[in-house]
This record gives sequence, structure tokens and C-alpha cells, in this order.
Amino acid sequence: MRTSERMSPVDTAWLRMDRPNNLMMITGVMALEGPVNAKALSSALAERMLAHKRFRQRAVTTPAGAFWVNDRDFDIARHVQRVRLPGRGGETALQDYVAQLASEPLDHAHPLWQMRIVEKYKGGVAIVSRIHHAVGDGIALMKVMLGLADDGEDDRPAAHGEHHEEGFLSSLMAPFAGAAGLSLKLSQLALKEGLALAANPLRALKFAKTGAGVAAELAWLLAMPSDSETRFKGKPHGAKRVAWTRPLRLTEVKAASAALDVSINDILLACVAGAMRAYLEDKGDETRGVEIRALVPINLRPPGAEHELGNRFGIIAVELPVGVAHPLERLAEVRRRMLKLKNSYEPPVTLGMFGALGLSPKIMQDQLFDLLISRATAVMTNVPGPQKEIRIAGAPVKQVMFWVPQSGDIGMGVSILSYAGNVQFGLITDAALTPDPEAIIGRFEQEFEAYLYHVLLEAAAWAEERDAAEETQETAPDEPKPARDAGAEDAPAMRKRKKRLRA
Repeated sequence: MRTSERMSPVDTAWLRMDRPNNLMMITGVMALEGPVNAKALSSALAERMLAHKRFRQRAVTTPAGAFWVNDRDFDIARHVQRVRLPGRGGETALQDYVAQLASEPLDHAHPLWQMRIVEKYKGGVAIVSRIHHAVGDGIALMKVMLGLADDGEDDRPAAHGEHHEEGFLSSLMAPFAGAAGLSLKLSQLALKEGLALAANPLRALKFAKTGAGVAAELAWLLAMPSDSETRFKGKPHGAKRVAWTRPLRLTEVKAASAALDVSINDILLACVAGAMRAYLEDKGDETRGVEIRALVPINLRPPGAEHELGNRFGIIAVELPVGVAHPLERLAEVRRRMLKLKNSYEPPVTLGMFGALGLSPKIMQDQLFDLLISRATAVMTNVPGPQKEIRIAGAPVKQVMFWVPQSGDIGMGVSILSYAGNVQFGLITDAALTPDPEAIIGRFEQEFEAYLYHVLLEAAAWAEERDAAEETQETAPDEPKPARDAGAEDAPAMRKRKKRLRA
């Protein structure tokens, strides 16, 4: 049996991104409804995690490269432990505990993962997991988490016509469904062009404006201006804070997006932008014209590779129009920007760049990656979870949440996860930059309710126009009326409805 295997260049790049103030860990929480046999749960987690050989291997870096090596001193008790929260152990205590774990590095002398079973949490237990990004990305690790379920993961293919847009940007990047192969071919181009463009920013800027295709996308990534300077940007210190919202019903999100003629992605992004705007205004900061750029991972796994560990994603830069005050105008601007990104080459280009950086000296990787991430404020990701409730060791999982790591000097991570018919937002921040993430996350639900309000206004406006039309028909003399398209709306009525929505 092989005792070691070479780490892929992309995974190597993520392994080397660890910094004392930003650790490359994906941190997750699953809340299980009681009663729960903690001992049986511990045994089940150990058995099901070790079905993947990677969780018995440690990451070893040598002059010849990085390798996954079997841990001869492996002890499952080091990785799966039972703990209890202080005091009454409620949600605030759990958030503090998760923040503490997210601030502590994993032990690189052993496999890079850890699970803590928090006993007596709301009558059940909570499972807090930490897994290094080098082991896998969000899509890969969600498959691992689903494998913990008593029934195993749900591999049933989607029914014909079933729409899974709740997976963030899933439909947006459809042209790149098989882009992983392309991105690997781009590795050498990315490294060569990236070094040349990084050394000559003026050339990169000119190339970005005049070039086309892959090289121009790379040039733009390296030459794009920084987003707005806000209190969210700065030098992180490493102490983390986490918070999450109450779940939103996915059916309500879908209904609101359909009524407003936008995608689910559009409305969720607009809610994020609105919550950030409200927070900045509460702090007395200027918000006019503020743009916040988020780096969004895009899954590039080819069909059939969904179960493979490792990292197979690119990144796209999404600019949130935080400076737009009116909710509907902000939503329209988000929609316009997302449509513009549909044919972007950024995801395969960035995956190719990660592969190239994993083959290059670490100092070169740090230089190029710092150049990219210095232009952004947040990392934002969404992973679609199972749309039916799962059980682990016989206990139903009532809530699932996770937080993505932030790279370099980025101090904010926004996570959106769909599970069992709900959508939930999570936020992780650096305490030195944003010590109160709950003040932002608490506004996500308010922002969504604002869109529900506009949906109701629109419905009321249509009902009023319909009643007025029926009343006119009843009182008007019987005389021929000019033909009219049944789906048309007269200009005064349309202007009146838009005025109501903007009120």
C-alpha cells in the first residue's frame, strides 16, 4: 500500500497560504436535535470520516514538493473529541467557541482536520468541524459531510427540469462546466503572463483594456483597481468572530425573485450589499459610491468528479453596489453586473493561476496572490446542501452552517448555504476590523423582508389597476374599443406602478 502521494499543485498552493492572521481552514457547524448518544455519535463520525484515506494522512512539504503521507502516529481521539460549553451553552456561547477554534491553527504534524462534539447544546449536540483547505474545497467537503449521514449522501439525479439555482452562481458559470481541463492548460500561461504583468502594472492595465479572452482576463485580475476603502479593509490580527442568521425559507426566496424578475443569486447578493450598507451607515461612515469587491469561488469539477477531494474551483470577482441606496435600484444593478459576468474567463484563469503558483517558489506565490487579493474586501461562497433533512447516528440535523477561510489580508468571509428547504447566511470577520458581525448578519433578514414588501406593493398595485379597469368596463357605454395586446400595459398605468414600487 502506498504510504505517500504527491499533492496536486493547486492543493499545494492552498496549503502554503496559511498565515498567522488568516488560517486556511473551512469551519462548519451542524446542530443535531436531541436526545443524542454522544458516544455513539463519536464512533459514527470516526468510522465515516476514515472512509476517506486523506483523513489518515498529514501534509508534508519537502524541497521536492508537497506530499500526503500516512500518519504513523494516527490517533482518532486526537481528531474527534467531546466538549461542553461554559454556562448554559446557548447560541452565543457556541458562536464564541467556533470563533475561538477558527482562530487556532491545526497541528501540521498530524492530519489536518478536527471535529468537536459539543454536548448539551439546546437539548441536543453541535458538531464543530475544522478541515484545512488543502484537503478539499467547499463542494468536496460538503460531500464528505453528507457521507456522515445515516443514509449516506443523496446521489439521486435531479428530476427532469429541476432547477438548482440555490447553488450560488451555478447557472451563471454554465459555459465553464468542463473548464477544469482548460484551466490546467492555462497554468504555464498564467505563471508566465502573471509574472510579466505583475512586474509592469501599466502594461497590465493597457492589456486589460485592449486585449481579449484569457490573457486579458488575467491582465484585468492583476491590474484591476482596489475597491472602496471602508472599515472592513485593513490588517487582520487573527482573532475571529462568527455569526449566523435565522434560516430563510427557500420557497419565499424563489417566490420573491420570480415576482421581481431576477435570479435567486441576484436577490441574495442584493441583501448582502444592503446589510453592509446599513452597517456602515450605523457607524456614521459615508456610503455614497461605495463598491465592495468579493472573491467568489466557482466550482469547475467535470461531471463524475463530484466525490473527489482536493480543490477544483476558480474565482470570480463580484462587485457589490453598496453605495446604491434604493433596494430595487440596488437589485437591478446587481442583476446587470451578474449578467455581464456570464462569459467571464476568470474562473478557469484563476484555477490555472493557482496551479502555476503551486509549482512556483512560495515567495513568488505570495507576491502574485497578495496582488490579487489586495483589491478585494471579502470572500463569499455558497454551497448547496441536501434539500431533505439528514440524520447522523439517528439524530436529525436541524441546522448546517460553515465559514470559508480568508486569504492574505482579507478580513471578512460571507457564506450562504441551502439545507432542507432553507437558506442561511453566515459571517466570519477579524475582530480587529469588524468586532460585531452579528450587527451585519442581523440585517440580512431585514433586507430580504424589504424585497418581500416591494413584492406585496407590486401585487397591490396590479390589483388596484385590475379593479379600476373592471370598474371602467362596467360604467363605460357599449361601444367598440380599439384592439389591444392582452399582455400589454398602458404607459400611464406602468408609470404609476413603478412610482408605487419606488415609494
